[in-house]
Amino acid sequence: MKKIFGIGFHKTGTKSLGQALTILGYCVCGPVGVRDPEIANKLPHIAFDHAQHFDAFQDNPWAILYRELDQHFPSSKFILTLRPTTSWITSAVKYFGTEDTPMRELIYGKGYGHPVGNEAHYIQRYEQHNQAVLNYFKHRPDDLLILNLTEGEGWEKLCPFLNKLIPQCIFPHENQNLI
Repeated sequence: MKKIFGIGFHKTGTKSLGQALTILGYCVCGPVGVRDPEIANKLPHIAFDHAQHFDAFQDNPWAILYRELDQHFPSSKFILTLRPTTSWITSAVKYFGTEDTPMRELIYGKGYGHPVGNEAHYIQRYEQHNQAVLNYFKHRPDDLLILNLTEGEGWEKLCPFLNKLIPQCIFPHENQNLI
C-alpha cells in the first residue's frame, strides 16, 4: 500500500507538512512514542502498527525508520523537509531546551536527550541524517521530494510530487512563533 512519509527531523516544518497533507486529503499520523521510556525496544512494532491505520506520516519516529518503511511499504513516497542548519539548531534549542525525551535519546544517542549544550552533536546527527537520506534515494528521484518550507517552498513542489491539484489556500505554516 502506497504511503507518504515525512522523514525530515523535527523543527524542519514537519507540523506544516502534516497540515498540508491533511488539506490534500490524507489521514495523517504525527509523532508517536516520543515520551515512551521503552521506545527503543518498541519502535518497530509501534511504528508498523500505526502505519496500518494512516496514509501519511510526519515527525518522529518516521524520519529514523525511512529504510525500513521503504522496504515494508513499496511504492511509497518520501518527503525530506529541510531547513538551514543554523536556523534548525536555533529552533531546536529554543523549542526543546534542556527537556530530555526518550525519542531524542534514541535519535541522538544516550546522554543527548536535549539540545542545550549538545548543539554540535545535534548538528552532526541532523546533517548525517539528511545526507544518508539523499544517498539512499539518489537513484530514485521519483520517490523522494526535498522540501524547504522555511525558504517558501510549498504547494508548487508538493502537489506535483503527489500528483495532486494545488489547493486554493495558502500553504500552512505552523509554529511560526517558535522560529
